[in-house]
Amino acid sequence: MASTPPAPARSARFDGVRILFALVAVMWVSEIVDTAVDHRLDRYGIEPRDADGLIGVVTAPFLHLGFDHLISNTVPFIAMGLAIALAGAARVVAVTAVVAAVSGVGTWLTAPENSVTIGASGIVFGYATYLIARGLFSRGMVDLGVGVLVIVLWGGALLGGLLPEQGISWQGHLFGAIGGIVAARLLARRASAPPGRAPALPAR
Repeated sequence: MASTPPAPARSARFDGVRILFALVAVMWVSEIVDTAVDHRLDRYGIEPRDADGLIGVVTAPFLHLGFDHLISNTVPFIAMGLAIALAGAARVVAVTAVVAAVSGVGTWLTAPENSVTIGASGIVFGYATYLIARGLFSRGMVDLGVGVLVIVLWGGALLGGLLPEQGISWQGHLFGAIGGIVAARLLARRASAPPGRAPALPAR
């Protein structure tokens, strides 16, 4: 008989939502500061095959090319991030970390020379594919329903974002999407792992 992990406590869900909005707050504060200093922070994006450019794996999701770019990422980031954050603080942190690492390193390895990649869209793509893949791995009706909703609302944008286009980091989108699937698989395996076996007691 299959078992499902217990639902997170209300405090854990609240912490997850708080972490999500803290990430969004950092994005907005970063863009306000970046605008004030004539976009000098943008140089801390991902610079391919440059050792110094690896810092962008951490910083690039918080930097954007103006407020229009930021708003276009903020809306799906919050919408899909909430669906993850409600599973608890540990879940949203783990998914975000895995997606950011896979998206960032993949972009660093494959993006064209003399480019700088910034923006949270790689995380957004990872959140989307995580929510889709989570339902396939867990087989839970709620998770499957959320995955279908993501496909209906953002499926076209997801597919379009994977097509090579001048000025758009499709590499970040692609590896972000891969990172979401990796996170779903890793976390599904962890959730389904059997608990430690209790020590045997002598018969009396």
